[in-house]
This record gives sequence, structure tokens and C-alpha cells, in this order.
Amino acid sequence: MTLEKTFEQLCDRFFLDGLKAAMVTDRDGVVILKRVSDDVSDKVMEPTISTTFAVANNQASKLGLKRNKCIVSMYDIYQVVQLEHNPLVITLIGDAAGNTGHYMNLGRKITEVTQPLVDALNERQ
Repeated sequence: MTLEKTFEQLCDRFFLDGLKAAMVTDRDGVVILKRVSDDVSDKVMEPTISTTFAVANNQASKLGLKRNKCIVSMYDIYQVVQLEHNPLVITLIGDAAGNTGHYMNLGRKITEVTQPLVDALNERQ
């Protein structure tokens, strides 16, 4: 099965739990994988979300608590869960009332699925 199909199947299971969108991008916001629910605005999928995360994550890692791995942001109608999977960023957008733990688990599953891609990208650097 292709990476895209595996990603889609993982995400589709979580749409019933309030997931609205999932993206895997590089640190510059270039979209590598994306899955979006039909009832979400295109505004939510701005690539700048990933680039802003990269900067905020870097700053959070300077707090003296070791390296930051994840940031959860809560808004009126959405929550954004972002995970670092260097050199990739995983962004999950769900209902504000959704189960953050479920989204974190999905993020970890996406991390596992994209590991071969991360390994290949890191070999080229």
C-alpha cells in the first residue's frame, strides 16, 4: 500500500471523532500529505501554520525542559495539534471539543507511517 493510501485510511477513521484536517509538511510549509474533511474551510489549511509551528517549537525547546515535541493550540471552534517529526511537521486540526488524546495518538501513528520518508530525507542532508 502506498504512503498516501495509508495516510488517508488513518485519517478517515478519525473524521468521525471530530478531526477536520491532517497535513504533513516540511518546515517551510510545503504540503507532502493532506487529508481534509468536506466541512472545513480552506483557510484552516494555510501552510503558514507549519512554518509558525517550526518557529514556536524552536523557542519552546529553549525553556530548559529538553526538546519540545508537540504543541496543542485551542481556538473557539478548532484545536490544532502539531508534532515535530524532523524534518517534517504533522498538523492535525479538529473540533475544539474533540479528544486531544485521540489526535495525539493519530499524530504518533502518522509519525510511524512517515518514518521511511523521514529517513530518506535525512540521508540526503
